[in-house]
Amino acid sequence: MTVLVFVGYVVFGILFLIMLSGIRFIPNNRIGVIEKRFSGKGSVKSGFIAMNGEAGYQPRILRGGLHYLMPIQYVVHMMPLVTISQGKIGYVFARDGKQLDPAQVLASNAVVTDFQDVEGFLKNGGQRGPQRRILREGTYAFNLVQFIVITEERIYTLALSKEEGDTIRGMAQVIAERGGFRPVVIKDTDDTIGVVTIHDGPSLGQGEIIAPVVGDEPAQADTYHNKFQDADNFLRAGGLRGRQLQVLVEGTYYVNRLFGTIEMIPKTVIEVGNVGVVVSYTGAMGADLSGKDYRHGELASKGNRGIWSEPLLPGKYAFNTYAGKIISVPTTNFILKWIRADVGAHKFDENLTEVSLITKDAFEPSLPLSVVVHIDYQKAPLVIQRFGDIKKLVEQTLDPMVSAYFKNVGQTRTLIQLLQERSTIQQQSSLEMKEKFEHYNLELEEVLIGTPSSPEGDTQIETILNQLRSRQVATEQVETYAQQEKASIKERELKEAQSRAQMQTRLTEAELNINIQTDQGKAEYQRSLQQAQQIRALAEAEAEKIARIGIAQALATEEQVRAYGGPQFQVTQQVLNRFSEAIQSSGVDVVPRVVVGGNNNGEGGTSGNSNVMEGLLTMLLSDRFSAMAEESTKAQRSPEADALREQIRKDMEKKK
Repeated sequence: MTVLVFVGYVVFGILFLIMLSGIRFIPNNRIGVIEKRFSGKGSVKSGFIAMNGEAGYQPRILRGGLHYLMPIQYVVHMMPLVTISQGKIGYVFARDGKQLDPAQVLASNAVVTDFQDVEGFLKNGGQRGPQRRILREGTYAFNLVQFIVITEERIYTLALSKEEGDTIRGMAQVIAERGGFRPVVIKDTDDTIGVVTIHDGPSLGQGEIIAPVVGDEPAQADTYHNKFQDADNFLRAGGLRGRQLQVLVEGTYYVNRLFGTIEMIPKTVIEVGNVGVVVSYTGAMGADLSGKDYRHGELASKGNRGIWSEPLLPGKYAFNTYAGKIISVPTTNFILKWIRADVGAHKFDENLTEVSLITKDAFEPSLPLSVVVHIDYQKAPLVIQRFGDIKKLVEQTLDPMVSAYFKNVGQTRTLIQLLQERSTIQQQSSLEMKEKFEHYNLELEEVLIGTPSSPEGDTQIETILNQLRSRQVATEQVETYAQQEKASIKERELKEAQSRAQMQTRLTEAELNINIQTDQGKAEYQRSLQQAQQIRALAEAEAEKIARIGIAQALATEEQVRAYGGPQFQVTQQVLNRFSEAIQSSGVDVVPRVVVGGNNNGEGGTSGNSNVMEGLLTMLLSDRFSAMAEESTKAQRSPEADALREQIRKDMEKKK
């Protein structure tokens, strides 16, 4: 009895422990994936998840807390919660669900809205495989047996086999190579656009190279699929697989990179002075807009296939270069140079060389040319439609046309004429070729002709040019000498004019000095007149005084002369006075040291000598001086003096 009781307690204890082993504790940061080992309903007959209580992995999971499960029958696998970091993207792979259609690449999630509800996912037609819907930032409690979640940091899954693990890791590597764990960010400073290639959905039709925009306009397409971020709506709206015509511009886009890849290309920039002719590879075949008279191709309206009739004006365009191309056509004047070593800025003429001529006199010069061309921006599509691009136009049409024209011109002129008539040829060629250019929808602005040059090793043209230069130098020298002669004449005339100007200045100064001196002379003359009058008055007064005194003295002398014997006495007296002065000044002894006389007694010797000398001198000089005295007296006397003398004499007689 005791043994039975003990065995009963043991069995009860074991059963109690077994029952306690059915209690499961799940932390709040983890989940429990339930695996049922056996069931009365048998095993799963279809699919992977036991939807009807069969043995296998169950659709529901255990969240944080205590849970009781039948011991031994259930196994709980502890798994982490799925966390998607902010700004990151997670991808979901379903192990169970409906099979994908043959054209499908990703599982549709049109009905399924929550991956955390495995039972709802499977009952609502969820498909197995990689899902179109992506996971945004957050934390999710996924059944990691049904769903494998791939993030940039890790792969959330309950590993079942090595082969499956390799497949999932390969998928993660593809996503990483496409940058799929982060959204597409297009910055406005990058001047780029995103070209989208869709890898799921119906294929393009025969002959199509790019998928059209979903809907009639890009704005409507955004309402359908929100810039390719809603894959199911994109396909539901009729979106096709392949490279898309619609592009992504500036912004942030959460696009499933397994559904669509993004290629960044630069924006199309049409610079000022150019237009862009659009050649579209997609669209409907519209009506020809070029007109009946234009037989070189068709022009299409915007959006249709072909060359658009309206070019793009200068600016930036989000143009998908996979759907067409834009040919830049300059609308400003550009120069085409038929010069080997000189290439224009557009490089349309990089294969052009000088035109080889044969002149009338059998010379073979090379003629450099420059042609200024303009293209009307409205006619740019016609030019592209006809020639393909500007470079083909230049090389296939303009080059042979211009070369042939100037070859014909060269054959009608000699080399000298070609050199001397360059201006005439230039004007004539501009007029004649303008019409030919208009035939090709071009506008010829001007033709510029350079100097012909000789081929390499040929010096005949240079010899002629040197002769022309020498001839011109001689002509210029003759002209120079003539001009120098004229310059010399002008220089002489200039110097003469300068001399005349200088003399005129001097004459003017002299005239001014004369005028000044004349004025000064007149002033001096007036002063001298005044002084003369003053002196005359004083002189007259003094003369009158002197005259009176002189007349008085003369009268007195005259009286004395009369008293002493007249003029002879006066002359004798003057001679004696002069003689005595001469003897005195000469120091001659008047009285002789030895007296010789006729008186032997010695008496009256001096008196005798004096009388002899006086007598002798008087006898010699009396006649001469007597005549001189008379002349002097006559010379000194005048009627006025006589009258004055008479007046004085009368006055003296009155006084007496």
